[in-house]
Amino acid sequence: MPEYDFLRSLVIIYGLSAIVVYTLGKIRVPSLIGFLLAGVLLGPYGLELISDVHLVEVFAEIGIVLLLFTIGMEFSLKKILSLRKSIFAGGFLQILITGVIIFLLSLGSGYDRNTSIVMGGLIALSSTAIVLKLLFDRAEIDSLYGKSSLGILIFQDLSVVFFLLLLPMLNAHDGGMLNLIKILAESLLFIAIVILSARLLVPKLLHLIVHCRIRELFIISIIFICLGTAYLTYELGFSLAIGAFIAGLIVSESEYSYQAISDILPFKDSFNGLFFISVGMLMDVHFFLTNAGQILLFVLIIVIVKIGATTIAVLLTGSHLRIALHSALVLAQVGEFAFIVAVSALKLNLISDTIYQYFLSSAIITMLLTPLMVYISPTVSTWVTSRKILARLESMRALEQKKGITVERKSDHVIIVGFGLNGKNLALVLKELEVTYLVLEMNSQTIENARKQGEPIYYGDATSREILHKMNLEKAKVIVICIMDPSATRKIVLTARKMNPNIYILVRTRFLSEVEDLIQTGADEVIPAEFETSIELFSRVLRFYKMPRALIGQYADRFRNDHYQMFIRGETPKRYFQDTIALMPHMDYESFIVEEGSVAADKTLRESSIYAKTGAFAVAVKRGNETIHGIRADFQLHAHDIVFLIGDKKSLEHANELFFRKLK
Repeated sequence: MPEYDFLRSLVIIYGLSAIVVYTLGKIRVPSLIGFLLAGVLLGPYGLELISDVHLVEVFAEIGIVLLLFTIGMEFSLKKILSLRKSIFAGGFLQILITGVIIFLLSLGSGYDRNTSIVMGGLIALSSTAIVLKLLFDRAEIDSLYGKSSLGILIFQDLSVVFFLLLLPMLNAHDGGMLNLIKILAESLLFIAIVILSARLLVPKLLHLIVHCRIRELFIISIIFICLGTAYLTYELGFSLAIGAFIAGLIVSESEYSYQAISDILPFKDSFNGLFFISVGMLMDVHFFLTNAGQILLFVLIIVIVKIGATTIAVLLTGSHLRIALHSALVLAQVGEFAFIVAVSALKLNLISDTIYQYFLSSAIITMLLTPLMVYISPTVSTWVTSRKILARLESMRALEQKKGITVERKSDHVIIVGFGLNGKNLALVLKELEVTYLVLEMNSQTIENARKQGEPIYYGDATSREILHKMNLEKAKVIVICIMDPSATRKIVLTARKMNPNIYILVRTRFLSEVEDLIQTGADEVIPAEFETSIELFSRVLRFYKMPRALIGQYADRFRNDHYQMFIRGETPKRYFQDTIALMPHMDYESFIVEEGSVAADKTLRESSIYAKTGAFAVAVKRGNETIHGIRADFQLHAHDIVFLIGDKKSLEHANELFFRKLK
């Protein structure tokens, strides 16, 4: 029956999409690409399984609205200010440089001005969804290149609103640049009025709704604000997407934004998938096969232009060449928001169907290449910047960055690479202990702030042999690497070991998988954050259950000495724990191991004077597998016995000093 065609289409869409996304997920290809490929298979140019493509496009439009709504909600002034340099400088320059290059290339190829402007905007955008997912999976979102990439992506997302405003202006064939500026100014004024008006109303409205304590009412109200604002702006001549973004910004200013995001997210993901499926349906497979050569050439041009433009943009913000190139390789694809702009441009006849097909095919291929680009980016960026000419140029730039500050020639010092939280804490302790240290950092803002506090910090890339030589690494005792860049970390370890075979190399990393590789590369000790946290957790729990400090230390040492493999194998040294808990569960007590050579070893309780010296009573001893209760003053303690004492906090602290004191 015709009325069930829609249900049949949804069943086919979600069924095939699930299979494609699952299959690609096995090889770690983002789900967004899976939706695009599913659309290609389902559409009129593929297997022709979906007859009513228009209906899918209607739901896809809702997906766009919800997507921009959630993005609007996730933007906050604090987040933008923390990355302001990357966003407003790096992001603006990246879009400007990329857009101008593509605009000139398009004009040179014979396209008109409006089409060239649209193509410049489309190619300038990168994929927030794919890049952020890959960065989070690799735990590199907080690295220098990760922050730089995030800042540029945020500006690109914001610029989508500008592009959507610009398209109707380009389609209005009356007036010139002044008219475009006038229309844009009027549009921005209207948006400002809507936002200011809604900020006075929406928070109060949400406050009243939340106090009704009806969850369904809250969800319905959020959807109403989203769709209602989108529809209002559409009726006033703007796009639905712009209205949705404005609605998101309005809700983000309320204290209920996090709850709103969590409630809308399932709807957004479902409809968002439909949008990318509908985009895939519009891709003409026959056109792609017929024009494969030209499409691959366009892909090559897109990748080269975006890498070059992004590298220049990030460099101009003061970042190191390696970080700039790393970010550029990661952002070399065309983004999902470009599809939104492209569909709107196609409807307004700003681009032809042929241009749209070229763009669509090229964009999908660049997305498919993204996992590979992210994988090779650290190796490629490190290799390129290690070339002699580029290394010299960067060295000259580093000297300029120092602005006349000279590095004192130290010896027997510690070199700290990276001045994040770990680097700062280490420097604090070294300063307190009067240990000489030098710091290498690549974030100019961090350097400026640290110098104001008197820190011996310098700009430079620690992967560079010349920079490490300036830090006098040949005469340093220790180098501590605290950066969030696995590839750079390996290069630093390798270079430092070659320059100074006797230096102690300590590395802080994120994951266990990197430990063995870094040890083999030349690191003396690697501390993976995820398992050091585990050791700290079980140490605190064992201390709560009054386990001996020496025993806890033994457990921790065994895990570290085995490079944390005991965690992976699931092995634990099962001793004492259950007996300790069962012995005296309701008393304030402590347990101690009698160490060889200690005051208590091979002496009776009377001879060791435990009570006289500490004020604590010995109530039991565990020797091997035997627990001895009711011990007397003439009971002799042996090395490795576990002694259980009862007493107040102060007496137990004294007992700890007694058991660990060595005989002179």
